[in-house]
Amino acid sequence: MPMADPRFRPHTAPTSGSGPPRKPADPPVVMDDATAEAILGGDSARLVSVAEQLGRSLAEGKLKTSQIRSFFGAVRRIEMRWPRTGADDDQRRAAVHQLQMLKPKLAYQAARHRDKEGGPALSQLQQNLLPLIDRTREDRERFQRFVDFFEATLAYHRAAGGRE
Repeated sequence: MPMADPRFRPHTAPTSGSGPPRKPADPPVVMDDATAEAILGGDSARLVSVAEQLGRSLAEGKLKTSQIRSFFGAVRRIEMRWPRTGADDDQRRAAVHQLQMLKPKLAYQAARHRDKEGGPALSQLQQNLLPLIDRTREDRERFQRFVDFFEATLAYHRAAGGRE
């Protein structure tokens, strides 16, 4: 019978001071096409479920509430400017333009904070909002569902201990 190599020791978890094993973190939420369409199409249960996962993940990633709120504030301003009826095409076009301009703002902030605390979470926020922005098109109802998703994400972020 061959002898075991004395240099080989199976990996064991540290025993002193390590505390109970940690539950692995949920994988980062990444908005796929089907999920984005479901949310913007009116699937409220999916909207709430994904917003909860994303909000929790952003809090765990140490994203500050103020970083989310700066974008959410811009979305609220767009919401106020976008007419609920199709009567004013100029206002609608301006609102759609402002919504599209959030994409480079998100990209800039994500790049600017890349190596700082909360930077990866800010990139995660960007990755999850862009598909929704792209699929909102010029439809006021779809935009309102985007606003609802963003608001729910912010609420779940705070509920999960997101910092100021």
